[in-house]
Amino acid sequence: MLGHSRGRIKGKRTPSALAGRSRDPIGHRGGLLTRTKTSPNSDDPHGPGYISGMSNAPTTSALRISRRAAELKPSVTVAFMNRAKNMKAQGMDVLSFAAGEPDFDTPKLIKDAAIEALNAGMVKYMPTLGDAETRKVIAEKLVRENGIPTTLDHIAISAGGKHSLYIACQSLFDFPAPGEPVQEAILPVPAWVSYAPIIELSGGKVVEIPTTAAGDFKITPEQLKKAITPHTRAFFINSPSNPCGTMYTPAELKAIAQVLAEAARTVAPQLVIVSDELYEKVIYGGFDHFSIGSIPEIAERTLTINGLSKAYAMTGWRIGYACGSGAFGKKLIDAMGVLQGQMTTNITSFTYPAIRAALLKGAPEVERMRQAFAERAEAIFARIGRVPGFKCPKPTGAFYLFPDISAHFGKTSAGGNGKAGRKINGAMDFCEALLEEQFVAFVPGEDFGGCGSNCVRISFACSIDQINKGVDRVEKFVAGLR
Repeated sequence: MLGHSRGRIKGKRTPSALAGRSRDPIGHRGGLLTRTKTSPNSDDPHGPGYISGMSNAPTTSALRISRRAAELKPSVTVAFMNRAKNMKAQGMDVLSFAAGEPDFDTPKLIKDAAIEALNAGMVKYMPTLGDAETRKVIAEKLVRENGIPTTLDHIAISAGGKHSLYIACQSLFDFPAPGEPVQEAILPVPAWVSYAPIIELSGGKVVEIPTTAAGDFKITPEQLKKAITPHTRAFFINSPSNPCGTMYTPAELKAIAQVLAEAARTVAPQLVIVSDELYEKVIYGGFDHFSIGSIPEIAERTLTINGLSKAYAMTGWRIGYACGSGAFGKKLIDAMGVLQGQMTTNITSFTYPAIRAALLKGAPEVERMRQAFAERAEAIFARIGRVPGFKCPKPTGAFYLFPDISAHFGKTSAGGNGKAGRKINGAMDFCEALLEEQFVAFVPGEDFGGCGSNCVRISFACSIDQINKGVDRVEKFVAGLR
């Protein structure tokens, strides 16, 4: 996220500089440049006619950045992750459960593919949306594994799933012209913190559908039907879910698809479904992942977002992709390509062979990591379930727990590590105090929307040993609340 601040660089006007504000030989009034009157034989080391006056520069304190950037909130997940890293770098024994990334290394066969391509000189520009060979591999994967009717011409490879989502929204939404209604985006909440800002930066208005922990943080078809209006432009769904750690069953997604198909025919003809499936392979709930874009009635109006970050432990590689179907899907992908061509063009050229290696040969490594996440999910769910005042559904996908900790609001922490006790008025206070006093980093849930204000996100992309040590500290922290 952006981190600009107002008036970061400030000019300073000294009395002597102000006194010299006179018209110079070329007509400037004591602003940025003034001429020093030196003779041709002057001893001035700068030589005759030297132009000085940088100390006399206009002040920059009134310079502004755009409202768009100034009003954009930083990502709370990134903020707590970076804070935990900084504390650890200072020698503090911090146990971080904030990072939304696997703790595994990228599998060697994937790295080797990139290294070989780099050594072979694959370092030039590539087609904006990726080379045909790689897009074909992605399309075939989506047809084979997800049942989505697509081709290589319906694939856009971008710099991470977030980039794919951003250019998709910029290609779908418009800021309203005078007299036009605002285009609406339906978003079940709690939801990943970047959806709402990206939608709003594109001109859309977020319409939230609340969920509850008791309902596994999932919406019902009835809720969705009530939320759709003639102004609905897009419906966003993320299964498995970040931050909730739950996922929809195939039957639930088919019921939602029926509502969407009917609404597109009758109420919202411009409706597009954006399905974020980045965690599709990190599942352990006893049922298969299902792609809503495989349902024929809505396939052409569904854009599927995916990538290699989570399943293949490649977060730093920044590789995401989007997939469309049919005539409109091709039209949307082409529009995304034009926009990406004015932004980043292609992703790093020598990573394309790594994408192919991951999708064609990486399944055993993905399964190894999935099994580890499944074991960790069982371990942390059992431990967190015994912490007084923590309530959450059993995780079935991704690598997060999202417990409700509101039973502790209104209490005061005991203090520790040189820090005084803190009044716990919300999830942010809880996470701040836990990090300061017990060196455990969770992510506060306020920015995820809906009932997230009562919750904290816990990433278990870490060892079972760290899980046990971390929960030990959480139990000590909770025991000290008064």
